[in-house]
Amino acid sequence: MGRARPSMQELIQRRRNAGFVGRRRELDAFRDNFGLPPEDARHRFVFHVRGHAGVGKTWLTRRLEQTARQEYGALTARIDETASSVPEAMAAISEQFARQGRELAAFDRRLATYRQRRHEAESAPAEGERQGPSTGSMAAARAGLAGLGLVPGVGALAGAVDPVPLAESTDRLRAALSSRFRDHKDVQLVLDPVETLSPLLVRELSEAAAAVPWLVLLFDTYERLGPLLDPWLRTLLTSERLGVLPANTVLVLAGQTRLDPGCWGDLADVVAELPLEPFTDAEARQLLTAKGITDEPVVREVLRLSGRLPVLVSTLAENPGTGGDLGDPSATAVDRFLKWERDPVRRSAALAGALPRRLNEDVFRAAVDDDGAGLFDWLRSLPFIGDRDGAARYHDVVRAPMLRLQRTTSPQRWSAAHTRLAETFAGWREAAAGGLDPHDGWRLDAWSGPRLEEWYHLLCARPSAALPGALRDGIGACDAGPAVARRWATTLVEAGEDADSDAVRTWGWHLVEALTDERRRGIDAMGLLLARGGLDATGRVAALVVRGWHRRSVEEFDGALGDFHRAIELDPGNVRAHFGRAVVHRATGEFTAAMDALDRVDALEPGSTWVQRERGETCRRAGRYEEALARLDPVIEADPADHVALGSRGQTKMALGRIQEALADLDRAIERHGDYTWALLRRARVRSTLGDTAGALEDLDRVEALEPGIPGTLGERGDVHRFAGHYEEAIAEYDRALALDPGYAWALGSRAMANEALGRRAAALADLERAVALNPGYAWAVAQRERLLSSGDSPEGGRNDGPV
Repeated sequence: MGRARPSMQELIQRRRNAGFVGRRRELDAFRDNFGLPPEDARHRFVFHVRGHAGVGKTWLTRRLEQTARQEYGALTARIDETASSVPEAMAAISEQFARQGRELAAFDRRLATYRQRRHEAESAPAEGERQGPSTGSMAAARAGLAGLGLVPGVGALAGAVDPVPLAESTDRLRAALSSRFRDHKDVQLVLDPVETLSPLLVRELSEAAAAVPWLVLLFDTYERLGPLLDPWLRTLLTSERLGVLPANTVLVLAGQTRLDPGCWGDLADVVAELPLEPFTDAEARQLLTAKGITDEPVVREVLRLSGRLPVLVSTLAENPGTGGDLGDPSATAVDRFLKWERDPVRRSAALAGALPRRLNEDVFRAAVDDDGAGLFDWLRSLPFIGDRDGAARYHDVVRAPMLRLQRTTSPQRWSAAHTRLAETFAGWREAAAGGLDPHDGWRLDAWSGPRLEEWYHLLCARPSAALPGALRDGIGACDAGPAVARRWATTLVEAGEDADSDAVRTWGWHLVEALTDERRRGIDAMGLLLARGGLDATGRVAALVVRGWHRRSVEEFDGALGDFHRAIELDPGNVRAHFGRAVVHRATGEFTAAMDALDRVDALEPGSTWVQRERGETCRRAGRYEEALARLDPVIEADPADHVALGSRGQTKMALGRIQEALADLDRAIERHGDYTWALLRRARVRSTLGDTAGALEDLDRVEALEPGIPGTLGERGDVHRFAGHYEEAIAEYDRALALDPGYAWALGSRAMANEALGRRAAALADLERAVALNPGYAWAVAQRERLLSSGDSPEGGRNDGPV
């Protein structure tokens, strides 16, 4: 008989559930499913809760069970790894239904018979088989295989079992059991309990389902249960061989791993995936508040120690202490992650493998003792190891407590292990360098990758001692570009977290913040290092030079000149600083000062052809084209593959009207460096001038593929169309450019000419007015506006003053 009123325990549990924290999305998805009839295509018959150890799968599974039972009147049963076979899982379902007032009487009677007959079979040897396996062991083996779904018929692993000895042993077992049991049904029951018991269970489940709104069966630790239950559950869901499962049944599977695609792959339309991650900050704080923990220092410490992993948040919340004396739950967490592994060599290898940030077999061998060197394939099979960017990586919520446990258990062993790994990565870096200048090494993944890992392990081993060197070396990382710089800053953050070093962690976060705006490159990061990095004179020069070049790239010309000047004061022979001055002066039209700076570079590096090339480019920018050719010709004679000199000479010849010669030089430059966008843009102009519209657009297509989303490229496309008389196409390209940069005055001026050519005089004037308003010194636009206002002539418009 069912209980009319809930028990005291149920009422207490309901009150606790009212304070359940987090997982609202998952709970809502589960609840919403009960609002859909089984016939609705949106209804899901299976929910798969997936996440790493400690992330709260069991917690959520219990909550789902309580929700189904208390809110939707469901009969529920929850099975975990204590069920070591399908019959035991079925027994657990029956026992839990009985506690809710719904006994499965016929099934229970047959189950009792099975257990008795199984005991009898296991307790005595078979006649005539005393030298071989006992009847009991054969029965156990047979029942185990049946529980896996291997017999009879075809189960998920049937191909792995040799059918001949299996059939022979089955025949021997059948003969032995027949001599012991008179009832053939008892023989079949022991031989194949799944085939015999399942129809009884399903029939009584159907009867129970007719009396309640829903049946919900939950299977926790499914990473362990899956190999046992997958074939059985699949048969129940897809076949009527074991009976007809009622449609108002919902299954919940909760485990660390993805479902086996061989079993579940074609059932994706009936399975709802519920992947779990650690608590959000708000969810973790909500739980702590529910536990009465509101003191902010304590809350922050709990969040830091737990990584917002629900099991650890809950553990710490039970005994929070104060901000300075919280117990470390790492050992408990690690034990949960490795609870199934008893081999000490494997456990040690799993812990040592957590030390590197990412793993391949070589790194793993460097991290572990000799006894564990061959365990890499085993490690990759663990549920908390994933693949990311071609390397094996521990899940963060698993790795963090493993690191903390090792660091706090033996600081000396921790330091020695990281030092050994740092030396390993240093050796790989040196091998990759091959005499490469470290300045260039940061731009080479084969060098920068090991270098960052080397610094990570040095910072973990000895944070205070390694930090100054890591900061100094980061100047080169910032010089290599924003992507490498962010990887360097992130390395400091991660090393600070893993070594529990406030100094390293704080520096890392400050640098990450300073590198957030990619457009400013390393300007703000260098400012931090110069202000607080404790750099020596050599380090300060390096930081000033890098910041100067980055300021030049964002057209902070005064700041760039100031940095170069300060660097030269500290190191008068610094070539990059003098060259930086030359480039900035050239960009601002101070060509005499630029040539003076190049004279100084030439004195420091006499005979360098690249200096002569820069002299030629400076002359070109100054409009001294013949002098530019005189300087560029010898450079190209000395190095015919110098694509920069070829491009510069091609542009110079274009300015002199030597169009075919210009095209030849630009062709050669692009042949030698196919990604040279500067030359591709200028060749597009040359081709457009020669009437080769298709060739010009092809060049611009290549530029756009190499550097997408650049307004200037779209403006050039507009000009190509405009000079070909394709005015509507031109306007479309100018529109695209202006959508990316509404302040692009050059595109407004060019669009004005296309509008005028189409007779849209008012639109043309409006564009010119906007262009002049944006840039009052835009002489070309001013002249075109005055012409339209005064004469109304219909000009060609000329080529707009684009980049040179």
